[in-house]
Amino acid sequence: KQWYQRRVAITAGVGEDVESIIAKLLIAADFNVDKCQRGIVFLDEVDKISMRSKDVHVRDVSGEGVQQALLKLLEGTLVTIPERLIPSRKLRSEPIQIDTTNILFIASGAFAGIEKIVRNRKVKRSVGFGSPISKDAAILDQTKNKENFEQQLKVNDNFLKDIDAEDLVNYGIIPEFVGRMPLCVSLMSLDRETLVTILTQPKNSIVSQYKYMFTLDNSELIFTDDALDAIAELAIKKRTGARGLRSILENVLMDIMYEVPGSDITQVTITRQVVEQQSKPLYKRTDKEDSRKEEKTAAAVKI
Repeated sequence: KQWYQRRVAITAGVGEDVESIIAKLLIAADFNVDKCQRGIVFLDEVDKISMRSKDVHVRDVSGEGVQQALLKLLEGTLVTIPERLIPSRKLRSEPIQIDTTNILFIASGAFAGIEKIVRNRKVKRSVGFGSPISKDAAILDQTKNKENFEQQLKVNDNFLKDIDAEDLVNYGIIPEFVGRMPLCVSLMSLDRETLVTILTQPKNSIVSQYKYMFTLDNSELIFTDDALDAIAELAIKKRTGARGLRSILENVLMDIMYEVPGSDITQVTITRQVVEQQSKPLYKRTDKEDSRKEEKTAAAVKI
């Protein structure tokens, strides 16, 4: 069976009806009702529609109303697609009804600060000299005053492994919405090795893009392993994640990209010291004799 899926960002549909989610899935299925009724809907940025909570201060722009409207879609109902949401004029004359019972809904979000809720639930502090100290409380005290943000992420990941429906309710998701999502899975934070993999391994990776840009100017761009680790560490330190890798590379290579075109630079090597702004990149230039021979051969070809 071929499954049709549609990714919908909750914040991108401000002012739209909930039925527009199923209408976009119908468009992705080429207006085939049977295929649409066994499709997959990915609801992104669900944490942005949470209610205001006592533990975490999250903006509440009719968040509860949007959650209430999504309940019928999640539990399974007949949705009538409005005519204004159908771009094809041939189908506007007939109302289209979609049964959402067999549609798979997947919701995701960053849920910034939810680890504090899980931490307050798990860590039970006691008062007194002879009072026992829990393992979670000991880990929390070890990393509380440290500047190592990477270690703090590992501690937060340990807390997020034990996330429960109660924590989502305390964050601001209504119990009815949580009850219709039977599975709750937390993702691990991006560590240094993962960020280096994102930089280099994908087919259209960021590093390969910059290397191709330098080849257009007859130059070779080389990153050492320490330089890639430094870029990943800087992204973790700035708390920007994978989305901040491009901005870091842009700042490192900004002056170099203006210097290489039209010059005799054939190779540029980026080290850890260059990323940390402690030294300049290593340049390899063409010899003057080689450049003169190339000019003579080019002049001979012209004649």
